Amino acid sequence: MTGLSLFFAQTTQTSAPPQPGLESMLMPLVVIGLIMYFLMIRPQSKERKKREEMLNAVKKNDRVVTIGGIMGTVLSIKDDEITLKVDESSNTKITFLRSAIQRVISSAPGEGTDSAVTKK
Repeated sequence: MTGLSLFFAQTTQTSAPPQPGLESMLMPLVVIGLIMYFLMIRPQSKERKKREEMLNAVKKNDRVVTIGGIMGTVLSIKDDEITLKVDESSNTKITFLRSAIQRVISSAPGEGTDSAVTKK
């Protein structure tokens, strides 16, 4: 019997390796969160802000391209609506939401350079 009790005494005295604390498990999650913020969320918010500035700067007689690829000249701007003249010969006008403007090609109808192209 003493041998059996000695065996149980030895097995109960051996200690398991210490469990990792909350700090050591939380640190990698914080690092991953920071990496995601700087690689995904921050650049996306910068692009959104740049696009909002471009849409707010659209004015009459600007040449623009819509998200559908339609090119036209801005005739009038209301709150969220922009009216474009898309054909000079037939005087075709189309009204779009302001958010449908993809980019401003030029500030005057005669210019052919990109003035507000978003850089990536």
